[in-house]
Amino acid sequence: MPVHPLIAARFPLIADLAPGTPEDELPETALAYGAPYGDHVAPDVEVSDEQVDGPHGPVPVRLYRAADAEQGARAVLWAHGGGFTGGDLDMPEAHVVAMELADRLRGVVVSVDYRLASSVVRHPVPVDDVVAAWDWLHDQADRLGIDPARAAIGGASAGGFLAASAALRAVAAGRPPASVLLAYPAVHFPNPAVEDEVAEVLRTLPPALRFTPQVTVAIFGVYLGRISDIPAAESPGLADLAGYPPVRIVLSEFDDLRGSGELFAQQLGSVGVPAAVTVAEGMLHGHLNIPPTDALPEIARSLDFLAAE
Repeated sequence: MPVHPLIAARFPLIADLAPGTPEDELPETALAYGAPYGDHVAPDVEVSDEQVDGPHGPVPVRLYRAADAEQGARAVLWAHGGGFTGGDLDMPEAHVVAMELADRLRGVVVSVDYRLASSVVRHPVPVDDVVAAWDWLHDQADRLGIDPARAAIGGASAGGFLAASAALRAVAAGRPPASVLLAYPAVHFPNPAVEDEVAEVLRTLPPALRFTPQVTVAIFGVYLGRISDIPAAESPGLADLAGYPPVRIVLSEFDDLRGSGELFAQQLGSVGVPAAVTVAEGMLHGHLNIPPTDALPEIARSLDFLAAE
């Protein structure tokens, strides 16, 4: 199907927006492009903030506990996206997704505010923060009322890279997640190409919505501090995936990064790791940064897919 018409109707609002424009420099038209598509009804979830001790200092986390969660509940450690350099606990891809997953799980979600990449923060610092939060979740399992054997690690976009990398470390440390939940992840560098029919639609999108080769080189260049000598052991697309936990992957139909999620699923399957994949029809990269409403049912469907047992 084509790009969802409600989303496509807003393309003129960002037609002249340059890729990579800082959030504090966005024009009003760009802010209007990101406005909700309807009223989001928040589920009954208790929210609280805590801090985790990490190797680089305190790591803020936000806890979401469903009203009907019981002792021994399922849990997810969640990492938002933002190209490694942006995003926070208040963005919908963190706050709303965590609320919705906690409600669907009838359990607990811990959203982690990892350090963002910059000229002084590089790999592996963000992964260290996510791993510290994972270890904390395990250590606090009784207090949180969760079963650590049923806990998952998940993330979106760049947060998917961090979640998938943290899962590699968790497996090596003997604390593997029950599953890994990824939304339109960027887990390869260079980024794999998409199929021709998807590429044809992508070429019609406003430039600000694209992850062209130049954009992905810039993103990973900031995160890694280089674009060669990639650390294979903690780069999911390069790592040895034998013994990796089962994975669920949500892809956006029209997304330059779709090829990364598709290739990752193939790589997992090649070593016998179960990988379930769904494609959100008509959606662009970052569709979970839009609160779910009746107007865009694919968002709720994506959340349902991630929360499935």
